[in-house]
Amino acid sequence: MNEQGGKAAAKLEAIIEEFADLDQRERLELLLDFAENLGELPAKYQAQRDAGENRVNECRTPVFLWVEVNDGRVQIYIHVAPEAPTVKGFAAILVDAFTGRRPEEILAVKPNLLQRLGLVEALGMVRMRGLHAILSRLRQEVRRAGANALPTGNSPA
Repeated sequence: MNEQGGKAAAKLEAIIEEFADLDQRERLELLLDFAENLGELPAKYQAQRDAGENRVNECRTPVFLWVEVNDGRVQIYIHVAPEAPTVKGFAAILVDAFTGRRPEEILAVKPNLLQRLGLVEALGMVRMRGLHAILSRLRQEVRRAGANALPTGNSPA
């Protein structure tokens, strides 16, 4: 494991291990447990959400995503419609694993997270496309926010 992706990958590995020995029903229950821990969307983003901004359009469930980089650390804010607890659980996993990490740590994590969590069998392909879209958008936003956070005179790699 490289140094840059180490901390994010270690946190993610711990979450993946929680799912590893569970059957499909237990994985869904754990996903719902994660959903309960997704924080509220900060007030500064609520008007944007209400206006339909920052929506992950590729996901059928209304999902809204913001990424900030402050002092070199990523902050992730996600709002998921309350009627979609499994999607909310996946969003909570992303927030838990990646908030507070450096952009390069997050980008170093391989995008096969859904398979590694064992959620494909439990949730089905339609939902998987939406969850993959959330992960892809997160990576895109981390890349963008990380580039925008570079000190003047530096350019993104």
